[in-house]
Amino acid sequence: MRKILNNDLLDYYVVKHNIENIFDKDILKYAQLHFYGKDEYILEAESNLEYYYLLVDGKIKISYLFENGKSMLLKFYKEFNSIGDLELLKNIPILCNIDAIEDTYLIAIPADILRKKYLDNLKFLHHLINSLSEKLYATINNSSYNFVYPLINRLSSYLVEHITDKDYIILNSSFKEIAQFLGTTYRHLNRTFKELESKSIIRCEHKTVYILDEDRLRELSKNLYIKSL
Repeated sequence: MRKILNNDLLDYYVVKHNIENIFDKDILKYAQLHFYGKDEYILEAESNLEYYYLLVDGKIKISYLFENGKSMLLKFYKEFNSIGDLELLKNIPILCNIDAIEDTYLIAIPADILRKKYLDNLKFLHHLINSLSEKLYATINNSSYNFVYPLINRLSSYLVEHITDKDYIILNSSFKEIAQFLGTTYRHLNRTFKELESKSIIRCEHKTVYILDEDRLRELSKNLYIKSL
């Protein structure tokens, strides 16, 4: 981790993500800009929360660590999001491992400062409620969908979520990351891509997926995932 001593860049991210709607200026004076390189640990499970983080640029991975040392991938985030909501409110150790998937910038505010001076601020509490609600909904939705539906439906749902006005999708995540998110293996994911290709629903060229039959893809999708990759 590197602390970026560039107030202009910090101010740019504050304005870009409307962070003054979350924190007043008396709290923003404590804000720091932290940089994490690709594959670098941001937070480690069971350690204490030193900073409350706002993801302002880059991509991160959230994994839950079990007592036997194994971990389960929960989410990827690449858009503005907060890290440490529950740990800040409950004053408990960090629950998940968080890693940078690519070069990532985070606005960091000391957790002790927030606990002492800001947990009664209605604007900040409103942000915490929204953040926790969205994360709970996304986790329940994705976990239940992964449990109920076969991979061809889950993959179709994932692809439908990324459809734009173009006839193709460029995958910004690796096949390994997508497999983890969909609760499967790389090999099974690759076979399912080929199955969709054999049905003339999609055509894959490296990380570009051409949509050949959007209606059939939507029919297979059954449901939509919360955006998280």
